[in-house]
Amino acid sequence: MSVDEPIIVIVGATATGKSDLALDLAEHLGGEIINTDSMQFYRGMDIGTAKLPAVERRGIDHHLIDILDVTEEANVQTFQTQARTAIAEIRSRGRRPILVGGSGLYVRAVIDRMGFPGTDPQVRARIEAEVDADRWGQHRRLAAIDPEAAVKITPNDVRRIVRALEVIELTGEPFSAQLPDYQEIEPTVQIGLHVDREILHSRIASRVHAMWEQGWVDEVVDLLGRGLARGKTASRAIGYAQIQAHLAEELNRAEAQEQTIVKTRQFARRQDTWFRRDPRIKWIDAGAGDPQANLARSLELLTE
Repeated sequence: MSVDEPIIVIVGATATGKSDLALDLAEHLGGEIINTDSMQFYRGMDIGTAKLPAVERRGIDHHLIDILDVTEEANVQTFQTQARTAIAEIRSRGRRPILVGGSGLYVRAVIDRMGFPGTDPQVRARIEAEVDADRWGQHRRLAAIDPEAAVKITPNDVRRIVRALEVIELTGEPFSAQLPDYQEIEPTVQIGLHVDREILHSRIASRVHAMWEQGWVDEVVDLLGRGLARGKTASRAIGYAQIQAHLAEELNRAEAQEQTIVKTRQFARRQDTWFRRDPRIKWIDAGAGDPQANLARSLELLTE
C-alpha cells in the first residue's frame, strides 16, 4: 500500500452502522481497524458499548479496544500517540488504516494537528468537586469566562466542563483556543453515516432492549466486582449508570431502560452536531440499512 493512500475515517452517531461499514471496507481494501469509541477502551464493557465480539470481526485486526480497566481514566493525549503509532505500524504491513467510532475529540486528536495542555491532579480534583456540587453553576462560570466553550459544552457534560475549567486555570487561555481549525496531519477521507431521526430513535430503543436481553445487567454486576463504581468515566457511561441505579433499587427495569434510551438519543444528537461542524466529512444516508449500498458509495467517495 502506498503511504500516499489516505487514512479512512468512519464517523457518525451511535447505531448508524459504522462498525459494519468498517468491516466491509477493511475486507475490500485490505485494512485494519483502529477504534475511536472512547467507551470501547474499557475491558469488560462489551454489551453496553456494542463492542464487536472477536468472533464477529471477520479475522480483521482491531486496535485500541480493551486497553483500560474500568477504574482508569481515558486520556486523549495518550490515545493520540497510541493511534498514530498504530497507523504507522498498519502502513508498515502494507495495510490500510481505518478509524471508526463516534468520539469526536478522539477522532480529531488522531487526524488533526492538535496539542493538549497537561493536567494537575490537585486542580482537577478541586474542580471535579465543585462541578459535582453544582454543575449548572460551574457551567455558568464557564460561560462567563469562555462563552465559546460553554456553547459547545452542555451542562450535563461534566467531564468536559471540568476539563475546560482546568485548562483555563492552568494556561490562562480560553479552552476554546485549544480546538484549532481543521488541519490534517496527512491525507484523510472522512465518511459520515447519517440516519433520519425517527429511524435512529427506533434503532436505539431496539438496541437498548436487546442489550438487556443479552445480559447487560449481569455485565454490570461483574464490572462492579472489578471496581466499576470507582471509575469516574466508566461508571457514568450511558446505560451503565442507569443499571447501577436499577441494582440499587432506585430505578425499576422499565425506568432504567427508558432513561438509557433517552440519554442515548441525546448523545446521538450531540454526536451529529459535532460531526456536522466538520466540512470535510462526506455523508452517506444509511437509513435504508443496505450494507452493500453503503460500501459502494464509500468506495466512490474514496476516489472523488
